[in-house]
Amino acid sequence: MVKEALKAKKMHVKKGDQVVVIAGKDVGKKSKVLSCLPKEGKVLVDKVNIASHHEKPTKASPQGGVVKKEAAIDASNVMLYCRKCDKGVRVKNEVLGDGTKVRKCAKCGENFDK
Repeated sequence: MVKEALKAKKMHVKKGDQVVVIAGKDVGKKSKVLSCLPKEGKVLVDKVNIASHHEKPTKASPQGGVVKKEAAIDASNVMLYCRKCDKGVRVKNEVLGDGTKVRKCAKCGENFDK
């Protein structure tokens, strides 16, 4: 069986965006996107989906042990947070007159790309 190459999916969020979690154990949390993983269709969100990882002792951390850090969650489980609407909203992509693309709130029209 031949494995298909992983294709990068189009992401509706970017690094640094303020998002709200809409599914999973951390529902309702508002936080910032740390990084996007488009090939897997996942995002790392600050202080969301905390998992325990066992680390071997190294020179940097001679003790080693159990470390808690963020794990990736599916991008479909987060929505962009609109400050004007004060909730998670859908995104509308628009092309301006000079040809630049911007993301806007579908409800109120607030610009996310400044």
